[in-house]
Amino acid sequence: MKKYILRRFIHMIPTLIGVSVIIFYLFALMPGDYIDSNRQITAQRAHELRVLYGLDKPIIMRYFIWVKNAMEGNFGFSLKYLESVTKLINQYIWNSFIIAIVTLALTWSIALVIGVYTATKQHSLFDRLVTLGVFASLSFPSFFLGLLMIKFFGVDLKILPLGGMIDTGSTSTGLSYVLEVIRHMILPVGILTFLSIGSLTRYFRSGMIDALKLDFIRTARAKGLKERTIVFKHALKNAILPAITLLAFELPGLFSGAIITEQIFNWPGIGRLQLEALSFRDYPVLMTFTMLLSFLTIMGNFFADVLYAVADPRIRLK
Repeated sequence: MKKYILRRFIHMIPTLIGVSVIIFYLFALMPGDYIDSNRQITAQRAHELRVLYGLDKPIIMRYFIWVKNAMEGNFGFSLKYLESVTKLINQYIWNSFIIAIVTLALTWSIALVIGVYTATKQHSLFDRLVTLGVFASLSFPSFFLGLLMIKFFGVDLKILPLGGMIDTGSTSTGLSYVLEVIRHMILPVGILTFLSIGSLTRYFRSGMIDALKLDFIRTARAKGLKERTIVFKHALKNAILPAITLLAFELPGLFSGAIITEQIFNWPGIGRLQLEALSFRDYPVLMTFTMLLSFLTIMGNFFADVLYAVADPRIRLK
């Protein structure tokens, strides 16, 4: 098992290097940047800024300088916000991580329970209602659902805040601060969970239905094992394998989906920063965020491979 994990970890290194080359070159070849789009900067000052930040050097040299600085934790300087990209992203990334991690935990927990139950109660009324809800979650756009929930829970019922991370002018600390943040998280997390749960539920359901038809399940039933033991101890390990593949895309996918959600609910996360950086062509911020999503995808693949090996011991032998 240790050798298997070590091999998978080593495979990440060339992948990460290749992704960094592609991302850097794509952004380097894009026409215009913050200096070009800012009409208040004179031609002389624009030339000085390009020399100062090394934008006048060849692309290959700029890439190796960027890699060297990135290994030291320096991902460049944001001309729009006038501070280092590392410090800027560090101010917002953890707010987005809170939303993403809670949403991921809720999505997988709920989808697993519902998917397994609907598979064991196939073609029942509950199964049909869940199918209807799954198609609804796949159909609704996030901005429409977000605005609808704001009107219903925030404006009409007045039981949840309209947006933000804390109340306006709040000075709460400790447990009161935590409860205040949780209260503001309910709507964005709820909507992201609802929008993400549909496809994962279908994966768990179809995987469990296929697993329950296998020969070893019929053998287990013939031996007189309890249905609960058959479902959760034997069938679930086989049913969960197709869903593990999605784990590699879940976390970066939540960050991408949260861009619109954070804008709707005025949540101070990395998604809003990304939109503002895109509007002003602040490429160091955009490149760092894109690299972060790529890194999360690669790490997701790594954890998916490890979970594959845990769920199916035969994989460790290959």
